[in-house]
Amino acid sequence: MKNLGTLIMVMMLFVVSSFTPKTNTIHENKVEADIVDLAISQDFLTTLVAAVKAGDLVDVLKGDGPFTVFAPTNDAFAKLPAGTVENLLKPENKAQLVKILTYHVVPGKVMSSDLKNGQMAKTVEGSEIKVTLKDGKAMINNATVTAADIEADNGVVHVIDTVIMPPM
Repeated sequence: MKNLGTLIMVMMLFVVSSFTPKTNTIHENKVEADIVDLAISQDFLTTLVAAVKAGDLVDVLKGDGPFTVFAPTNDAFAKLPAGTVENLLKPENKAQLVKILTYHVVPGKVMSSDLKNGQMAKTVEGSEIKVTLKDGKAMINNATVTAADIEADNGVVHVIDTVIMPPM
């Protein structure tokens, strides 16, 4: 479980570092860093980074991988009901936080060109996510991919606009 958490953290950090802080635009599709270090460098992924740290997933996401991370932005976390993020970051809620974060990670390197409409993919958490392709956009469950194929040394990150929740 620790390795899964680290994987998620690394992916989230990668996404953060691949965008400029103010515009959330990609300035590179391949960065010479692991997923965690990339995410740490981005202002719009600070909530994800904090969650990965609280879930003790940094070492996992700095691992060899490869990992595919669907990384929610700060704005995605802000859509959750008031107090949700703060509650999840409490030590007593670590197991639930790890479950949510690992639901955003798929083993292997899955590029956007590999996605198929209606595809189901098993996450590190153990449940599946559903891919929907429509009007040139990819969706993962109810989240839209806003930036795709951001490559790190140990995987790939796809930025999403909504935190996806595993079956509870």
